[in-house]
Amino acid sequence: MKILVFSDSHRYVQPMVDAVLAENPQQIIHLGDVEPDAEELSRQFPMIPVASVPGNCDFGSTDEVTKIFTLGGKKFFITHGHRYGVKLGYAKLINTGMTAGADAVLFGHTHEAFDTWLDGTLIANPGAVGYGARAYGVITIENGKMTYKAKKA
Repeated sequence: MKILVFSDSHRYVQPMVDAVLAENPQQIIHLGDVEPDAEELSRQFPMIPVASVPGNCDFGSTDEVTKIFTLGGKKFFITHGHRYGVKLGYAKLINTGMTAGADAVLFGHTHEAFDTWLDGTLIANPGAVGYGARAYGVITIENGKMTYKAKKA
């Protein structure tokens, strides 16, 4: 299973469309800022499920700011990150995600790509796909093993 992870698109939908066309994923995760961008991906690629959370720029959103779900046998904890103070550090976010038993803790908000593994848990921010960075992440789950790769659109 291939999963594309986007964050902080800020109305730059085309880099995400280009990445979807290049990568051919089975799932898309959008980590907020701006929710209508995730909705546009759903419209353009109706056969690919899109999981999303709102970010700090998604004013008035009634969607949950944190979601936990399973894909390919792995448990995912996704959030934008602003409610966890990720610009000041990742400890609160990591603790919450690992306490929830997540195999992957995914966030955005900082606009800077980051990934590491901690006790077998992936902690990753794909960076901003909007603006000039055009960054995104690719998670692959095969035979029960999960890998992560940072990419540029």
